[in-house]
Amino acid sequence: MLIVQKFGGTSVGTLERIEAVANRVIETKNSGADVVVVVSAMSGVTNQLVEYSEYFSKHPDGVATDMLLSSGEQVTTALLTIALNAKGYACVGLTGAMAGIMTDDVHTKARIETIDTTRLKAELKAGRIVVVAGFQGIDDKGDITTLGRGGSDLSAVALAGALEADLCEIFTDVDGVYTTDPRIEKKAKKLEKISYDEMLELASAGAKVLQNRSVELAKKLNVKLITRSSFNHNEGTLIAKEDNMEAVLVSGIALDKNQARVTLRGVVDKPGIAAEIFTALAHQNINVDMIIQNVGHDGTTNLGFTVPQNELDLAKETMQKLSAAKHVEYDDAIVKVSVIGVGMKSHSGVACLAFETLAKEGINIQMISTSEIKISMIVDQKYGELAVRVLHDAYKLDK
Repeated sequence: MLIVQKFGGTSVGTLERIEAVANRVIETKNSGADVVVVVSAMSGVTNQLVEYSEYFSKHPDGVATDMLLSSGEQVTTALLTIALNAKGYACVGLTGAMAGIMTDDVHTKARIETIDTTRLKAELKAGRIVVVAGFQGIDDKGDITTLGRGGSDLSAVALAGALEADLCEIFTDVDGVYTTDPRIEKKAKKLEKISYDEMLELASAGAKVLQNRSVELAKKLNVKLITRSSFNHNEGTLIAKEDNMEAVLVSGIALDKNQARVTLRGVVDKPGIAAEIFTALAHQNINVDMIIQNVGHDGTTNLGFTVPQNELDLAKETMQKLSAAKHVEYDDAIVKVSVIGVGMKSHSGVACLAFETLAKEGINIQMISTSEIKISMIVDQKYGELAVRVLHDAYKLDK
């Protein structure tokens, strides 16, 4: 049996916690399983490294940035390897490159293209525990790349898929996936199981338990995924195929505070303008989320969209180079609240209940986006947590 285990920043935040992780890995090894461990940087380290780079430049060179940011995971990898060897367990620590993780060359947001498992399989065959630095790989020029925030989850899922692992465990500081953030709503309940699609929507809507690209990859590779706490032995949440889960109307409410809105007023209403705007944003690797366009009149229209807050400055620079609109407005005092559930496919009235619930609280909805199993709404930042609580209550998620 082969198990891939990933430990996040809080799980390896101190030397004592790294030792606790070592003991947990040893438990798994002693159960008879082969183990590949993927680790993040110690909590706070990546943010500190970003601050160091921004001391010199707000938009530092991508190659140098990746060289800097990848060092956090390498420190954790080395420390955990030393700890396991000291406890008498044969262990080898590998960087992403040493583990054969090949990516494209989009620095700070690279995508995994292939994984050469030759060395990984050789180390496992020799009976060693393999510790891999998450969040990183190497491009075809030999430059270090990083996978973006939450990239260690992606590393773990990709390795589990490439190695055809029996299980991929994502260890964090929470017990699993909850109906909403327990810090916002105390009545939130842990889910025993959730579908890939629901977890993907929750992750993309702001839930911090798993990174959305990792869930997407787990679904594609059919990786059996469990998220659980590294601080106890409680059962976690299984993320798997839908498997007759349509009876669950709504699984969770997500809140994404990392949102900013861009509104273009007086946009020339003719074919090709939207393509010009969003092509320019795409060339800067800016992730556009929700888009809304008003019906045009007098030859112009208004166009609004949302981007991550940390990409707003770059979006502003991009918009300033275009002459598509007479006036551009920016608002980072917004949040996105999402209602997610696979049961929406076969039930009506879900959206109506959400809109009525927010209206009763006097919460104005600025933008709406829907998918087959999700309703997302942009509201004022000050109403975000209230919206989560009243929606959680409206859909009776504590029952």
